[in-house]
Amino acid sequence: MAAQNKFKLGILALLISASLTGCGLDGDDGAQGETGAQGPQGEQGDAGSDGADGSNGADASLGVSLDVVGRAFLGNLTAAEIVQYHAATQTIYATNGDTNTIAVIVADSLSNDTMADPLGTTNLAVTNISLPADVDGVALGGLTSIAVSGDLMAVAVPAATKTDNGYVLFYNGLDASAPVLLDTVEVGALPDMVTFTPDGGKVLVANEGEPSGDYTVDPVGSVSVINILANGEPEETATTVGFDSFNDSKAELAAQGMLFPNPSGRTIKGVLIDTSVAQDLEPEYITSTNDNAFVSLQENNGIAVIDLEDLSVEIVGLGVKSWEGLNIDIQEDGGVSFGQYEGIYGLYQPDTIASFTWKDADFILTANEGDAREYFFDAVDEATCLADGGLEFDEDDGCLAYIDEVKVEDLTAEANSELAMLQATGEADDLRVTNAMGDSDGDGEYDAAFAYGARSFTIWDQNGLVVFDSGDDFERITASVHGAQFNNNDDENEGDSRSENKGPEPEALTVGMVGDRTYAFIGTERMGGIFVYDVTNPYDAQFVEYVINRDLTEGLSTGDVIGDLAPESLVFVSADDSSNGQALLLVGSEVSGTVTVWQITQN
Repeated sequence: MAAQNKFKLGILALLISASLTGCGLDGDDGAQGETGAQGPQGEQGDAGSDGADGSNGADASLGVSLDVVGRAFLGNLTAAEIVQYHAATQTIYATNGDTNTIAVIVADSLSNDTMADPLGTTNLAVTNISLPADVDGVALGGLTSIAVSGDLMAVAVPAATKTDNGYVLFYNGLDASAPVLLDTVEVGALPDMVTFTPDGGKVLVANEGEPSGDYTVDPVGSVSVINILANGEPEETATTVGFDSFNDSKAELAAQGMLFPNPSGRTIKGVLIDTSVAQDLEPEYITSTNDNAFVSLQENNGIAVIDLEDLSVEIVGLGVKSWEGLNIDIQEDGGVSFGQYEGIYGLYQPDTIASFTWKDADFILTANEGDAREYFFDAVDEATCLADGGLEFDEDDGCLAYIDEVKVEDLTAEANSELAMLQATGEADDLRVTNAMGDSDGDGEYDAAFAYGARSFTIWDQNGLVVFDSGDDFERITASVHGAQFNNNDDENEGDSRSENKGPEPEALTVGMVGDRTYAFIGTERMGGIFVYDVTNPYDAQFVEYVINRDLTEGLSTGDVIGDLAPESLVFVSADDSSNGQALLLVGSEVSGTVTVWQITQN
């Protein structure tokens, strides 16, 4: 870096020197000509009056600063997974899966004053809306997601048996600060995320369709589309968009970098598992325009694009990210131990995705968390577990039906492959990777290691091409700020405890405009910090800020860790919609059960 700076300064000095001396690539000077006659002297004009002082120029610095101005505790840990904002009443809504309630947090009197103790205190009160236990006799599980548009709130709730169809509960009366249940609409299995289109005309539901613990029941993944009628009520029946048409396209999708980890070919509890593509795809998160929905297929490393007019579907594989030339810590040795490695690739596997436009074109942002598959079922002992087709027995978790996560050292390397060279050093031995990719010819030997997540956020264009990736920023920045406390877990302060397993885990993401600049906000689930990037021009994205509201004192564990832990959702609130006249970032932190309001100030 120092050499590059000297090079740039040297070039700059040369250019300045050339402009001052008039030196260039001209020929030799000619002979000096005779001196001409002196012209007549001009008349002296009157002295003019002094001009008025100019106004102060605008601060040319870019970026924003974030400060905590509001905070609420929902009453228990493992709450506040999803937050939403109702602009008309300046009210925050948040899910509480443990109590199956929706927290209501009135934020209409926020000041601009930074909280004196944002780690250990709260200043926002919480009330709750209780959800029904069943719909038409079908027992419901815990809610997973909420969405707000105008006077409506949509609530995604799986059935108590997660492989059965779930429901979306609709509430109105938000404008009067008195939400009441309006209607229920049946959707697919395990509705895990719900959102409105920007115009409020449709509700879109990501039905994850996870299998049962023993993998013997595996519903298809799908997206439900519910039209909102002119009277503000939902249509009685949802339209389901599925993926059956891709059942014969597995090889084509795999060639685009998608993977299909499942126990097909094994017999579990007497059932021969034969998982189709439609069963394997598990929609995770949705962002949309009024014309198209973009759906993250996290475990499969892809995105589905749904035309909301004709409900046609396209699937785009996201490929892989090479870590060659980038810094990554893959050793949990209690400190910062970056290395650069050939043979390690990251699967993007995004959780939250968002969208924005630049020059009237759609761009997608992804928080590249990564996710493995691991399924257990009940068994009384190891003998019963193995007899039922389980892989191994654990007294706490039960009988292991399927897992695709292994360590690098557990893979059999192809001779002279990148993996063989990587294993020779031993540095990557404990890095968690998938065994569902890297064995292209199916002979049980692998040529490279494919890790979960890309430890970054990415901007994609409408063709599925990478426009920008934050590279190794998240780990390098947190290592610089926190030292050995970086790559911490989300429920216990033990530095460098996630380096071998997805690192900081970027999970939550949102985008919004502050002034005339567009910013992306990315929350890291494990570390708890939030990164801010200026993405006004997606081809010139710039890191601008990092904040964290967490006490990282070594040794604190769940219940003792102070601050906000595991940001699961972020919501941007424009200055026009906030109560204190400043743009806001709402953060729902699941492990700590807190909702935190950050004020965003232009620098």
